[in-house]
Amino acid sequence: MTAVRQDAWSAEDDLILAEITLRHIREGSTQLAAFEEVGEKIGRTSAACGFRWNSCVRKSYEDAIGIAKGQRQKRSYLKKQPAVRGAQVAGLILSDAEEEYGRSEGLGENSLSIDAVIRFLRQWKGTFQEASRQLKMLERELREKDDELNELRAENERLSKEVNLAQSDYRVVNDDYKALIQIMDRARRLAFLNEEEEELKTRFKMDANGNLERLE
Repeated sequence: MTAVRQDAWSAEDDLILAEITLRHIREGSTQLAAFEEVGEKIGRTSAACGFRWNSCVRKSYEDAIGIAKGQRQKRSYLKKQPAVRGAQVAGLILSDAEEEYGRSEGLGENSLSIDAVIRFLRQWKGTFQEASRQLKMLERELREKDDELNELRAENERLSKEVNLAQSDYRVVNDDYKALIQIMDRARRLAFLNEEEEELKTRFKMDANGNLERLE
């Protein structure tokens, strides 16, 4: 269990509180989570950390809070993009780092310690590594989508050829069907004419003496 300190806040405590709180803002987390992390690190309650931040430390970091919120918006925007070039991601991260580091030197009355600078650089190294990991994942997804698109294009081309072939076969069969209908109709008319000619032919009948008589 974390011991509750009763001593006064030091400049180092305030710096740790500011760094962790700004990181949580930048990453889209809550200040309550930041205060709990600070409390575990410096041995104070989260309520004490929250009171210290709101009553004293926050006033010195208004500009840094605005920068952190802007970085949070950039992160949210990048996560929604289907693919982002590595140079763009790296440029955004490095520009944010330079901007925040340049302003952080004049935010407090106490200058940054070497440990604070090291923590700051480690933090941005982790951020850059995370962005690189997301970039590789997006590039892999993009390659998969390209492969899927190429497969769909090949399938579409194959189906188009099959449709064109089926249409050609249909036209041939349809022409043959029409020709067959015409032949059958002609044959039916010829058969009807032959029947009429047979009926018009002169007919004869043989009588009892063996003579042929013409029938009218």
